[in-house]
Parts: sequence; structure tokens; C-alpha cells
Amino acid sequence: MSLDKDKLSEILQRFKSLKILVVGDVILDRYLFGKVERISPEAPVPVLEVQREEFRLGGAGNVANNLSTLGVKTCLLGVLGQDYGRHIIRGLLKEANIEDLTVEDEERPTTEKMRIVAMSQQLLRVDNESTQVVQGKVLEKLLQRLDVDVDGIILSDYAKGVVCKSIVDRIREKKTFFAVDPRPQNKSLYVGASLMTPNEKEARSMVQEENLQSLGWRLKRELKLRTLVITLGQKGMALFDREFKVFPAKARQVYDVSGAGDTVVAVLTASVLSGLDWDTSCELANLCAGIAVGKLGTATVKPEELFQSLEEGCRV
Repeated sequence: MSLDKDKLSEILQRFKSLKILVVGDVILDRYLFGKVERISPEAPVPVLEVQREEFRLGGAGNVANNLSTLGVKTCLLGVLGQDYGRHIIRGLLKEANIEDLTVEDEERPTTEKMRIVAMSQQLLRVDNESTQVVQGKVLEKLLQRLDVDVDGIILSDYAKGVVCKSIVDRIREKKTFFAVDPRPQNKSLYVGASLMTPNEKEARSMVQEENLQSLGWRLKRELKLRTLVITLGQKGMALFDREFKVFPAKARQVYDVSGAGDTVVAVLTASVLSGLDWDTSCELANLCAGIAVGKLGTATVKPEELFQSLEEGCRV
């Protein structure tokens, strides 16, 4: 079914009746924007003159932000450190109208990725993080806070330690729809997921098959997935459900692909839970991803941007 403004309005209205829990690695994305006009006399490196600083929700936070921006009632469960970063994230969650279920861990920092950008070019990324698997009292609190009544769950795995066997086992016990944005090293955790959305590189790291169709069907079979969607970058996305189908990309220009997978798993999950078929869900996710990659850094897609894309003839 092709999307038009009336159909899109109906879908967004359906989204408002949903409640979705995002579980995973919450990341504080910090951006330093500036200009470079000279080389340091101390070493052969550029000197950035900072003009502005921005903080955004990254990782599982970006998935939650994408859902909330499209009208879905959203909860976020993850781990923060006991540092200043936690205050920034909590403020961003409140601003985005996301229910904050995060747990603090005194033994790890709030995961932060600082990107240094000049003239729209990323010069450097600095990561401050722990990848230790959560345990002890922190894990107990996470498991307790999973006891929330929702329509579906998204596991946003950035391999920072939150998505672990205990968490996934408890989610399976809830017998609700759960989607996974995966990391290949945690492949064994995803058995039985309702939906998994790896990119092509991640999928090829999990299964050794040259042909895309063979790759997808084998991965779906090995992990007993109900549905698999492999994102293909500029080529769009491939759906493995009852049949195989490729949906061409809708991006007019690719500016930055970081966070595009967050947008895809958020939109696919909300779409299917609101009753849309997989074809329509993939078409809408493609449209949203096309908007997201046209922005610098982790980004959300606003309803007005979707309507504008339709008006401009970017029809699916």
C-alpha cells in the first residue's frame, strides 16, 4: 500500500495508543562544533575553536526518542553512572517525554561518545564507557523494572553490558513482542526474537553466506526469528518474513548514517504493533530512515518531516 497524507495521519494516530519499552545501552552523544584555522605548535594536529556544544540521546536513548517523537508512549530502561552525564540524560529524557526507568551504577561511567566536528566533518570521536556485563544489585533493579505493562519491547544492544542473558530470559518470560537491534558478538542471546534488524555487515558477521537471500533465511532459521529485516544502506532494506522482498531506499542525500538503525527498529516495531502489515511497515521505516540519514549525528524524525517528504513526491 502506498502512503499518502491521509494514511500517514491514520498511522500516527494509531501510534499514540501504543506503549513501548526500550531496554539497552543508553549513550550520551556529545558534539563539539567549531572551526579549524590553524595547526597546533605543540604537535602536528588541528586546533578546534569551539563554537557550540550539543548533547543528544544516543544508543537505546535514540531509539526511545524516535518512538516518542512519533507519538508513542515510551519507557527507557538502561544503566547510567553516578556522574554529571546522568543529569544531562535525565534532563533530555524529561524534555522528550520519555518515562525514565534507568538505574545508576556507581562502578561505571555514563556511556558517552564525544564527537569533534569542524565544517560538518567529524575530526575525532572520544569514548568514555564500560563494557562489563551488569550484575549484582544493578542487575536486580533492572529485572525488577522490566515488570511494566507494555505492548512491546525493543532491545537496543550496543554491547555495553546491559543486554545479557538474565535480561533477555526475563523478557521472553513476558511473552510479548520483542525486537532486537543486534550486535554480532551477542548473537546467541537473540534466539526467538519477534523481529531482528541487523545491517548487512552485522548479518554477515553472524552467518557465513555469500548470497543475501541465503544469508537471511539461514540467520532467521538459526535464531528462530519470527521476522528478519536486514538494512542495506543506500540499497534500502530486505524483509524475510513469509517471503523475501527488498524495499529500495528513500534517502535523497546521505549525510550521516549514525543512528539510522535506531530509527528503523523504532518505526518497524511501532508500525507492526499498531496493526500495519510488513510491507507498509518497511515502506514507512525506509521513508523515516531516508530523513534521518540526511541529518548530522543521531537524529529523530518528526511527523511534519514525514508529511513534507510526501508532499515533495518522496512516495513509497
